[in-house]
Amino acid sequence: MNPLRLLRAPSPAVRPRRLAYPVPWSVDRTTAPHYRIVNTGRETLRGVTVSIAGESRLRVSIPATVPPGGSVRASVTGPHPSRDTVLVVRWFPPDGREYLWQISL
Repeated sequence: MNPLRLLRAPSPAVRPRRLAYPVPWSVDRTTAPHYRIVNTGRETLRGVTVSIAGESRLRVSIPATVPPGGSVRASVTGPHPSRDTVLVVRWFPPDGREYLWQISL
């Protein structure tokens, strides 16, 4: 038996772990079905969009850039948004990565 056949390929190098990216948003639900999505982070977020998945309809005033403390307003209309609708917020922090965050109503 060939002893080299028993050797395994070396394991790939261990990559350093990155800390989880904290979601820089909070949702003000006090005036539902009109929601205020607030940038609670320290960075200006670019390319911000809000989309909807479900049976309801969405009206949104979106600035392309949201500074810290800034917000986006979204109004949801439909028969049962809390049962069948999810908002999806998409943004790019300064490092250029794309992030998505799902908001259940």
